[in-house]
Amino acid sequence: MDFQESFINYLRYEKRTSSHTLIAYKNDLDQFVQFCTGLVGEFDLKAVDNKLIRAWIVFLMEGKNSPRTVNRKVSALKSFYKYAMKMEVVDKSPVTQIPLPKIRKKLPSFVEESSLIHLLDDGFFDQDFRGLRDKVIISLLYGTGIRLSELLGLQENNIDLHQSQIKVKGKRNKERIVPYPRSLNPLLESYRQSKAGQFGIVGGPFIVTDKGEPAYDKLIYRVVNSYLTRVTSLEKKSPHVLRHSYATHLLNRGADLNAVKELLGHSNLAATEVYTHTTFERLHSIYQQAHPRG
Repeated sequence: MDFQESFINYLRYEKRTSSHTLIAYKNDLDQFVQFCTGLVGEFDLKAVDNKLIRAWIVFLMEGKNSPRTVNRKVSALKSFYKYAMKMEVVDKSPVTQIPLPKIRKKLPSFVEESSLIHLLDDGFFDQDFRGLRDKVIISLLYGTGIRLSELLGLQENNIDLHQSQIKVKGKRNKERIVPYPRSLNPLLESYRQSKAGQFGIVGGPFIVTDKGEPAYDKLIYRVVNSYLTRVTSLEKKSPHVLRHSYATHLLNRGADLNAVKELLGHSNLAATEVYTHTTFERLHSIYQQAHPRG
């Protein structure tokens, strides 16, 4: 087993890194080794220095990689050398004091509040099982701000109709309780009854397919995209846009930033603060339109 493979196994079994990240890190390291081999003839873990890493970054940028992608690749390299120091293969990491390309923060897209109210209240959904299921998907994503993975992981026993709250398992298997609007209870109950009547399903995954099987990510994407297309011209119409809309609308209505952080399951406040930029931009736009000297 080579050292790179040892590092990947360390991430997989000790750090419990996701399979998506493992694949990305392995590809990033393979690319770096290939670059070094092409430039200096061979790859020597101990011989890599700042200059070689800077040359790699320039090479990546010239190859039209985005600043975000370059930063991730360098992050993979940092983790790799941190592990090499831990295993006492090298004395120090060459991935220090490396200037990285700046990532321009992209403000999250969100659907206007009036558009979502129109979608949920004005007869867009059929009253059969599929219509109820689709309305539950949109209502829960927008009414709780949960992630796609959290919706797919939602079980029947995670829903408390009496307290109007759900228990979800977020990133790093961290559980949290999220309230939802009490007005959703009749819809959730109707969906439960329809599902039980059609498939005989009482427990298990809450969201299921038209055949009563556990829902999957592409189904949720299709449902969200299909309905949002009817009320918004946004280019992006994904489940995450409903999460963005949830956070933005809460802050627009004066919700406390720390409270929104907890509701979203963010590990730090910086991830939540991006929504304050969105609300500020909205306020600034309103000011320019409404103020006589705007």
